[in-house]
Amino acid sequence: MSETSAHTHHGIDYIELTVTDLDAAKRFYRSAFGWEFTDYGPEYAGFRRFDGSPGEAGGLALGTDVRGGGPLVLLYSEDLDSTLRTVGAAGGTVTEGPYDFPGGRRFHFADPSGNELGVWSES
Repeated sequence: MSETSAHTHHGIDYIELTVTDLDAAKRFYRSAFGWEFTDYGPEYAGFRRFDGSPGEAGGLALGTDVRGGGPLVLLYSEDLDSTLRTVGAAGGTVTEGPYDFPGGRRFHFADPSGNELGVWSES
């Protein structure tokens, strides 16, 4: 891992909330907590880290599947393909991906209890 990387291998890195009205959600979080957003089109907005450091802490994704009101926790991986193999070997079930997105690649998986998480990598 690069000494200058802001990401920790296999650490919790990003939280994604599915919302049914992106504009209303941005207004709510901005008003209630002072969150600042970066828009990535009509269906996604990232929210900035709270400590003032560069980057984002998470995002708001427009959708109808609000995961029972819970967030999607994303872990970071230095080697996505290796992590994909270890998740499967440990008993996880890949539910989506891997797929490319503007920041890199990611996949989603369910742990043995059915909790859905995601893993992303910059390449």
